[in-house]
Amino acid sequence: MAATSSWCYWRDVMLTALAPAIWGSTYIVTTQGLPPDRPFTAALIRVLPAGILLLTFTRCLPDRRQWWRLLVLGALNIGVFQALLFVAAYRLPGGLAAVLSAIQPLLVMLLAWAVDGRVPARVTLWSAVAGVAGMAILLLSPQTVFEPVGIAAALLGAACMAAGVWLTRRWQMNMPVLALTGWQLLIGGVMLLPVALWVDPPLPVLTLSQWAAYAYLCLAGALLAYTLWFRGVARLPTVAVASLGLLSPLTAVVLGWVLLAQSITGTALAGLVVVLVSVFAVQRTTARAR
Repeated sequence: MAATSSWCYWRDVMLTALAPAIWGSTYIVTTQGLPPDRPFTAALIRVLPAGILLLTFTRCLPDRRQWWRLLVLGALNIGVFQALLFVAAYRLPGGLAAVLSAIQPLLVMLLAWAVDGRVPARVTLWSAVAGVAGMAILLLSPQTVFEPVGIAAALLGAACMAAGVWLTRRWQMNMPVLALTGWQLLIGGVMLLPVALWVDPPLPVLTLSQWAAYAYLCLAGALLAYTLWFRGVARLPTVAVASLGLLSPLTAVVLGWVLLAQSITGTALAGLVVVLVSVFAVQRTTARAR
């Protein structure tokens, strides 16, 4: 029985980890595949069609008492977060945007401690700190360009996602995961619609590669990734889910190295190892606690 429980836990960890790994490709897809200077349009196209597809498939209406919670979660996890994510992705190098988003696990721990009174295990806390430090070692350099708006967007986006993860776990919405994901994507997309129409310039005639980039962000980056993510939030401890978010910036770095020939020095490799070890340490500590 214990072996089966352990296998189920690690299976949930691996499936949930696919979500931030997919999100890590957002930076390279945005900079290399999308029309420039349209962050809110990119966020809208990513989430709204995915929400409509999921709700068409599930056809599940939430309870009237759940609407206000769905509005809050849709704003934090999707609407506001996606807008800030693409602002940061357009304005910052993918690496720097990823480093700033790596503070999410620490913010989740802070919320759990301040509101729920849950003191994180010492190993978990120091592993999360080590993960952020590893990302900084991996990506920050004297040549890094600091753009204030992009930095602010990345930090606020990390805070929104941390609050969304914590609230999603705390509220335990009594809905199938596909319906929960679809409603949040739809609500977030509706929030983004007027902003995209008002702020961004109209889309040009899209090339085939740009159509493919938007389709990838929608189907893989929203529909698949968010379904796996909210499934993991429902099944795994909050801290364990939050620590997996470090895989997003790690994926961004690896893709830049593989596809854009961005160099990784010896110091950067050490940072990469620190991040991987920190994520594994949090998962192992959480598994033992369960």
